[in-house]
Amino acid sequence: MQIIRTTVLLYLFAVMSATRAEPAPAPKMSTLHIGMHHIQAEIADTPQSRERGLMQRTHLCEHCGMLFVFEEAAKHGFWMKNTPLPLSIAFINAQGIIINIIEMQANTTTIHQAQEDALYALEMNRGWFSQRGIKRGDVIRRSKTVRK
Repeated sequence: MQIIRTTVLLYLFAVMSATRAEPAPAPKMSTLHIGMHHIQAEIADTPQSRERGLMQRTHLCEHCGMLFVFEEAAKHGFWMKNTPLPLSIAFINAQGIIINIIEMQANTTTIHQAQEDALYALEMNRGWFSQRGIKRGDVIRRSKTVRK
């Protein structure tokens, strides 16, 4: 009986060890600059991180956002499914110029799209861009990217 119990315990330990989730890697962060404004942006540059985005987040600090980086410029579209925070999104071309900015409602499936080919998209708290007078044609500069 002791051998069976020991075998079962070893088996359970092996299964639990094999299925234990590895901790998620620290997100990449970058400082962005729009005129005199500075943003701490989490970088979403993989298919998984872009798909997850800011879903399920309930708080975003005042000068924090998420920068989506795509492999190629296109008229990318976003929705707010499972995203309880109302957000603003700026679509940005390869030169860092803002193409258009859209205000988005929380938890909706309306598709919000770039008006022209965008290589980047920056999500911030709703109203962040308009409250600072940031508009189409403004330039976003990016500092070095680091792990958090």
